[in-house]
Amino acid sequence: MKPAEQIWPAHLAERYRAAGYWRGETFSAFLRRNATNRPDTVAIVDGGRRWTYGELQRRAETHAAGFLELGLKPGERVLVQMGNVAEFFSTVFGLFRAGLVPVYALPAHRLTEVDHLARRSEAAAYIACDSYDGFDYRELARDLKAQVSTIRHVILSGEAREFICLEDCVAEPVDLPADPDPSSVAFMQISGGSTGLPKLIPRTHDDYIYSFRASNEICGVTQESVYLVALPAAHNFPMSSPGHMGTLYAGGRVVLTRAASPDIAFALIEREQVTITGLVPPLALLWLKASETNTADISSLEVLLVGGAKFLPEAARHVKPKLGCQLQQVFGMAEGLVNYTRLDDPDDTVVHTQGRPISPHDEVLVVDDGDQPVEDGSAGHLLTRGPYTIRAYHDDPAANARSFTMDGYYRTGDVVRKMPDSYLEVLGRAGDHINRAGEKISAEEVEDHLLAHPDVFDAAVVSVPDPALGERSCAFVLSKAETIKPSALKSWMRKRGIAAFKIPDQIVHLDRFETTAVGKISRKELRARLREQLLANDEESAA
Repeated sequence: MKPAEQIWPAHLAERYRAAGYWRGETFSAFLRRNATNRPDTVAIVDGGRRWTYGELQRRAETHAAGFLELGLKPGERVLVQMGNVAEFFSTVFGLFRAGLVPVYALPAHRLTEVDHLARRSEAAAYIACDSYDGFDYRELARDLKAQVSTIRHVILSGEAREFICLEDCVAEPVDLPADPDPSSVAFMQISGGSTGLPKLIPRTHDDYIYSFRASNEICGVTQESVYLVALPAAHNFPMSSPGHMGTLYAGGRVVLTRAASPDIAFALIEREQVTITGLVPPLALLWLKASETNTADISSLEVLLVGGAKFLPEAARHVKPKLGCQLQQVFGMAEGLVNYTRLDDPDDTVVHTQGRPISPHDEVLVVDDGDQPVEDGSAGHLLTRGPYTIRAYHDDPAANARSFTMDGYYRTGDVVRKMPDSYLEVLGRAGDHINRAGEKISAEEVEDHLLAHPDVFDAAVVSVPDPALGERSCAFVLSKAETIKPSALKSWMRKRGIAAFKIPDQIVHLDRFETTAVGKISRKELRARLREQLLANDEESAA
């Protein structure tokens, strides 16, 4: 098994410890602290279930013992694919307590993505719900176990059938291992997948706890805070900005919802007196629209964080008057760097920028195509390094060579404009990357799936501006013979076991792709030309 590690140069690690960013804390230790100090305080609300810190700690420890009793060993990786359910928390804290390393998959992932994550991480076990959001994960689990030899155990919450039932995977918590080294990898997240299937991002206890502890200070999260998890809990944004982990660290209350639609979320805000939550722009737009006819009392909501994609100024300026709360724009990435507007920033800053970095030791460079710095106020590629930005992906030399400079800066792939006060305005993505309602989609990956169809000769996938989704995907397809109906092609793609958000929103059939005089064109240039053509046609139709 390839080691999971994230290593900063010694002089930087010493600097981050001396500055008090890395305090030698672990996930198990902060839950244990709150279970000791606030045992009867409600930590997790899931529908009618209300788990206190004491109960969450007990569940985590008995699961930890159960996982180890199965023969799982500290340091092994466990793929976790669970939605916004209380068991997500007892599971991951149980894995932390056992010294195991969670690898987070999203509920929307299907066999293609989950197989990839299991193989790349060399996962020893797979944990999921029996079903979630209308999808039965038992069939996926069967296929995964048959295909990936490293997976020894499948553990499902609910009706597990032939698999191990999570609720029964418990034991007396005796002889549990000591807490791991805080500089060791706590878990692995997934990248946005801008160049294909997701890369694995190893995050350490030290660096990740610092990111949400500092986020708490910026966002005003305390033990009195009530955070609504409106987005999938395994996403980096609702996990750490400041997210459910930041809230649990502070000793506050985490409220789960499986649907972030205003009718459900507004009722939860009123019932639980939610004070803070995070949304992607399309959801924020829905909430703004629903506020015009809303009858629920959402006056407890103090802060709405919006991130995952750029929030347009015209929408951003309506948050405070319509929802009655402070907007905080967030711009960050699972690889590290997170920027926030501050709660006391002028409205113009909050509306027009995506914030400034968390840490004084976040190093931010904005460079041209030749990696030369550009002047403040000019557009350029964003590079960064710092106390919570990774130095390498897991087991991916090619991606590491592309994504990191020789001196350790991470190439984010974002084009930004940096202001003299260090605030950033995000202008877009440098690569062929579609940001659909906060879900990052690789055009290349979707094209590969389309090309697998026996009647598809070629395909190119582009992003198109969309008022609801931010961006939607459009696939241009060349057929080998008869034109394939878009509905049939979408149905065929769904059967390949890929996440639904990767299915093209629009499919356009063409007779040929334009080429250069020598018959060649780069994929990047082809996508750009097709996108321009589509937008021009849309404008002509609207005229």
